[in-house]
Amino acid sequence: MKELLCPAGNFEKMKAAILYGANAVYLASDMFGMRAQADNFTLDELVEAVNYAHSYGVKLYVTVNTMPHTNEYERLKKYLVRFNEIGVDALIISDIGVFTLARELVPNMEIHISTQASVVSAAAAEAWHRMGAKRVVLARELSLCEINEIRKNTPKSLELECFIHGSMCVSYSGRCLLSNYYTGRDANRGACAQPCRWNYTNAIPINFAEEKRISDTLSLEEYKEGSFIMSSKDMCMIEHIPELMESGIDSFKIEGRMKSAYYTAICANTYRMAMDEYLRSPNEYKYNEMWLRELESVSHREYATGFYFDDPMNNPQLVTQNGYLREKAYLCVAQSEKDDDGYVTFMQKNKVIEGDDVEIITPGKCGRSFVATDLRLPNGEKIESAPHPSMLFKMKVPFDVHVGDILRSATR
Repeated sequence: MKELLCPAGNFEKMKAAILYGANAVYLASDMFGMRAQADNFTLDELVEAVNYAHSYGVKLYVTVNTMPHTNEYERLKKYLVRFNEIGVDALIISDIGVFTLARELVPNMEIHISTQASVVSAAAAEAWHRMGAKRVVLARELSLCEINEIRKNTPKSLELECFIHGSMCVSYSGRCLLSNYYTGRDANRGACAQPCRWNYTNAIPINFAEEKRISDTLSLEEYKEGSFIMSSKDMCMIEHIPELMESGIDSFKIEGRMKSAYYTAICANTYRMAMDEYLRSPNEYKYNEMWLRELESVSHREYATGFYFDDPMNNPQLVTQNGYLREKAYLCVAQSEKDDDGYVTFMQKNKVIEGDDVEIITPGKCGRSFVATDLRLPNGEKIESAPHPSMLFKMKVPFDVHVGDILRSATR
């Protein structure tokens, strides 16, 4: 059974991932995770998160994938022991020192080797397995053919996990010093400022060449949209589900702990629909163009397939548009099913106005369109809009609705 593994930057995002089809979620505690700017979980919050995930039969993995310095190890020991007591399903680790400490302190804890460890060969994967790793998250710099070769040359008892959607790093699996240089924030300790995504500018076009290759001139020119010399496109593999399902990959990972709960829900829902469609009848599987439309509704950069089918070293997949392609407005979340009069109670996230073109998102379904009409307060008083964050209001919906369904704008 292939696992769909989704990001959980906070409790709201974790609930969205679980509701919309994740088999497992990954998150960080308040220390030692590679997304220091995410909300993350305190140890007390982690207890609640583990209990919530397990109540739905979903596994929960905690990232411990920074590279701690010597003076951090005493605190790290306490965290590792606590993770084990809480009942975390696995630790995601990249540093050999952290790995060794975990094996000593919590020998029964399942360990996954982070993509930060840059595993690109069967030899490296098997070495980690011999030391006690249950799973290896392969480096993103591998083609699908290389992944399949690794599968053929490693024990079946070793699980392989790969990213299939989300941001890509222009450096090699996150080994970058740009952020340190510009801001003093260490990219290898969870605090990357993403300077590769910044818009660079120059007053005069620059031509430059390596001193022994003078004839091989490179140009840095500023276009009206700006200059994008490093920012990579996002990965999106929704059009290649059969290849993924038939590969040696055990767990399909979606990147995005810093993204919104809407992003988490839509990505989980879309890949869940595609994977389930394949599992129902592999020979009759048919790609649904609506799936890509769903993924284009979230915050993202231009999409590409990363290293799976192409070599970005020879064909750089760099963005041509400035910044993110913004997601559709996340308007509100259903707090009830339809009552006898056809009304659904919603909690507002962004302003909803009478007459808006909207879409309802239900687990297992793409967006279904209708016009927002007959908005009312819980007491039945008619209103023209729901303008206040977290306010409760009622509205008629022409479809079946479940608690947790998302209402979004129908236009970007």
